[in-house]
Amino acid sequence: MPKLTFITAQGESRDVVGRVGDSVMDAGVRNVVPGMFGLCGGALVCVTCHVYVDSDTLAHCAPPEEFELEMLDGTMSERLENSRLSCQIPITDELDGGTFHVPEKNY
Repeated sequence: MPKLTFITAQGESRDVVGRVGDSVMDAGVRNVVPGMFGLCGGALVCVTCHVYVDSDTLAHCAPPEEFELEMLDGTMSERLENSRLSCQIPITDELDGGTFHVPEKNY
């Protein structure tokens, strides 16, 4: 199972094990990563699973679809080029070792 690293807004590193086929949000919420809320449960109707994807990891993620890009306009933290909604990133074997930064404000 792929290992993912979450870096909290306070700089704490949290390694979690994700299940292939689940989303990055699922792994973060299931492992109680601070700042990962996923209030809509992955239905793509909120932005509480916003993350900044590490540049090396981003290469292993499918590009975001148009609706995700529109939803990212509503984030509380600054939207960056590597901003993603973690509910829209499926965990694959290629994400093993991937790093995701949780922004300060994620609600």
